[in-house]
Amino acid sequence: MELRQLTYFVAVAEELHFGRAAGRLHIVQSAVSQQIQRLERELGAELFDRSPRRVRLTAAGERLLPEARAVLTAAERARAAVAPPAGLRIGTSTGLGAHLDRVLAAFAAREPDVPVELFSLPAGERLAGVAAGRLDAAFVRAAEPPPGVRVLPLWPDPLVAALPATHPLAARPEVALADLAGLPLALTPRRTNPALVDLLLGACRAAGFEPRPGPVGGSLQDTLATIGSRPLWTVVFASHARVLHTPRVAYLPFRAPGLALPTGLAVPAADPTPHLEKLLLACGDHEG
Repeated sequence: MELRQLTYFVAVAEELHFGRAAGRLHIVQSAVSQQIQRLERELGAELFDRSPRRVRLTAAGERLLPEARAVLTAAERARAAVAPPAGLRIGTSTGLGAHLDRVLAAFAAREPDVPVELFSLPAGERLAGVAAGRLDAAFVRAAEPPPGVRVLPLWPDPLVAALPATHPLAARPEVALADLAGLPLALTPRRTNPALVDLLLGACRAAGFEPRPGPVGGSLQDTLATIGSRPLWTVVFASHARVLHTPRVAYLPFRAPGLALPTGLAVPAADPTPHLEKLLLACGDHEG
């Protein structure tokens, strides 16, 4: 007796139609009939009363049905007992830096057997992924969640100024925004990070100047390489600056009040995915 035969038997018993059972099982009807006949020969009893007009269970089939269901349920439990744990799919961005390393370490300490898969995506794609169920959670900054997604606040992410290590300002322990007015600003296009661009430009205007435009576009690494050879400045998140190794670039905190964007965790508004609670605790461990 095979599990496959019991699966086919239960499907026919529930549908009372060989053709519908075959469609439900996504196989041809002849394969269902052959396996049912093999099962009947092995058991030495007819399980179905077949006629051109209808199919119904015999007395033997009625006795077998609850037992077959119990066997299939037990088989599924056995598979689940040895199956690898469901992983956690998290949307990330490059600017998380040291935050991400520490959160993953804290999560691994709580759930050492749960694999984590990371997806570095633009903010809009991260939120869409959570809404569509392709991601279990995503780190976002100052984001407006779409329907079906909520953002749980985590921590503020301070920004620091990145400027040439040879510039006179680089010798200072901190810098004021107004001190940078004479340098061109290399900033990502607004469409790629509207919250960051709006925050920085608004702060510059509040400090009394309109930033001189510098190179636009390219990766952060490209921008930092350019800053290392030209008098430019940009901003990076302090958590990311800690893991960047660029000796030709200096990272200076802003004089109070500093600049920061809130980081949150985008999650499904309903039916939270497995391991989400432990991920949130790991975020709290990291902050602590």
